[in-house]
Amino acid sequence: MFTGIIQAVGKIAAIEPLQEGVRLTVSAADLDMSDVAVGDSIAANGVCLTVIAKTADGYQVDVSRETLNCTEGLGELGEINLEKALRLSDRLGGHLVSGHVDGVGDVVKFAPVGESHELVIRAPKSLARYIAHKGSITVNGVSLTVNWVKDEDFSINLIPHTIEATNFKHLCAGKKVNLEVDLVARYLERMLSYGKEEQ
Repeated sequence: MFTGIIQAVGKIAAIEPLQEGVRLTVSAADLDMSDVAVGDSIAANGVCLTVIAKTADGYQVDVSRETLNCTEGLGELGEINLEKALRLSDRLGGHLVSGHVDGVGDVVKFAPVGESHELVIRAPKSLARYIAHKGSITVNGVSLTVNWVKDEDFSINLIPHTIEATNFKHLCAGKKVNLEVDLVARYLERMLSYGKEEQ
């Protein structure tokens, strides 16, 4: 589990093709790796991945073809948002995030509004019902609050600190982002629909 509070921005420094998927070498000089061991989980752009080896300035992970097909930003060199797995003693600064991406959204707008930026994303239709006004959503691993929702589109206000502490500085209209909807919404839907499909 994660909180959606990004701890560092790293870089995919190398991509090695595997028979099914790729092996990524992640440069994570700004991430405290002193308590990270092989087998631990680190979220990269919101995707929970297992450390298979530590390097001088980061670590390596294997990414399956299925994960590459369902996510964005793991098959190319560039900056990624990083967060180590949550410990039970940690503060929950964002919201509960599983690291299992539900879908990929499209950036419709990314523009300054005063000191902040407005980020408008179009979600896949299958996810739109889970996105609520003032609810939580994870975008590229970042825990955020929804300002407004209209059909599949939703808006987020990004303060300068969030942009500086993440890879959001590279966003623009047309970019794709990883989305994970609120876990509570998922469980509520399951509880409310249980048994109805059999009627």
